[in-house]
Amino acid sequence: MSQTPRNLHYLHSRRIIYRRDPIEPPDYENNQYMFFENGTYQAYDLFKGNAKINTYKSLKWHLLVLWYLNPKLSPDEFNSLADFIVDKDNGFTTFSISSTGLERIIHDVYMSDLDRPPTNRLRKVIFKMSNGLEKHEKLSIVGRLIGRSKRIHPDDIYQCMIDMNDMGKKITIRRLAGLLDCSSRTIYRNMCNELKREKELLNRKV
Repeated sequence: MSQTPRNLHYLHSRRIIYRRDPIEPPDYENNQYMFFENGTYQAYDLFKGNAKINTYKSLKWHLLVLWYLNPKLSPDEFNSLADFIVDKDNGFTTFSISSTGLERIIHDVYMSDLDRPPTNRLRKVIFKMSNGLEKHEKLSIVGRLIGRSKRIHPDDIYQCMIDMNDMGKKITIRRLAGLLDCSSRTIYRNMCNELKREKELLNRKV
């Protein structure tokens, strides 16, 4: 089943920021990527890959990040942005939400403390825009940099899962173990129920 492509032109034409590199300095950096030995929570990269917003919780998080990254937006501008994001025809969500439901989410976003960054996943490898790398090259770099630490974190597994999905590869425990240069048992040990569910969801889209 074909998916409606995201209408990112709307965001670009209004100069909406939906991607931001970490503010803290990386442990290593070149013209293709930044590497954080202990990871960073400061990397925001919305609408990456093919996965769409499919839950109320995810919708609220995306809107909160957009509100956080675009502090100059007026309430009216943000309301219009939220209306655009939740319209399934624009390719960002997989479900419909009532106007009352959206109003509640927007109210919660407005009540959030913008001095505290939205909850985010730990990332170790951040690829720069226009890095010139093919997807399989990115996957190789992620595996090499993360696997060498020998301390596999659930967020390391998640990053590899996302990269595999972007490449159109089915996610398997064996592939994750090979990429991170560890045993399948290590992958099983570090895969929480949330990651297992995410693995199933991502594989459905391949």
